[in-house]
Amino acid sequence: MARRSHRLFARWYPKAAESIEDRGLGAQRARLLAGLSGRVLEVGCGHGANFTHYPEAVTDLVAVEPEEALRDLAAARAEELGRKAVVLEGQAEKLSFENDSFDAVVATLVLCSVEDQGRALAEIHRVLKPGGRLVLLEHVASANRNIRALEYLFDVVFWSHVFGGCHTSRDTGANLAAAGFDTSGLEPQRLPFLPYPLKVSPHLAGEARKPA
Repeated sequence: MARRSHRLFARWYPKAAESIEDRGLGAQRARLLAGLSGRVLEVGCGHGANFTHYPEAVTDLVAVEPEEALRDLAAARAEELGRKAVVLEGQAEKLSFENDSFDAVVATLVLCSVEDQGRALAEIHRVLKPGGRLVLLEHVASANRNIRALEYLFDVVFWSHVFGGCHTSRDTGANLAAAGFDTSGLEPQRLPFLPYPLKVSPHLAGEARKPA
């Protein structure tokens, strides 16, 4: 499917993100990924920020990333860490893997930027094994209808154009449930170490499961 490129964002974001990792995002990633094992797919791996946090129990790591500059950085990061990871060009909305082929899928701060979230979640659900986990950290829309309307306007006018297609107004929790995931393992959080406006946005963190 056609996709709008975000080459400029891909070039400045990795350096800008370093301080956020140190202020708390890196520790958040480590907590989320600690229990993973087996064959894992990461969608939208970016520059490989999660790679250092995968436990040894992950025996087969596959990562997809649509932006070439970020993909190259991710491959270099895996090599630097000595981690065996296959980094591929790809989109969450069109995954080139067989049904029921992964024990877990990881998505951290990426479902906000996919062009078709419903289609991306359907694809993730498809490639997960029954009982498999979608481990995620995502900022989501406010529960307040008036604030959500302002978030939508903010996305349309400015935010999504500058920040790699990111949207602040997506109801990711409802979309996960609609895609067939059990969302009882997700918890609402606030992450004050993120930049504004994400520091005041509600987040979902934890795991959603594909029913066994």
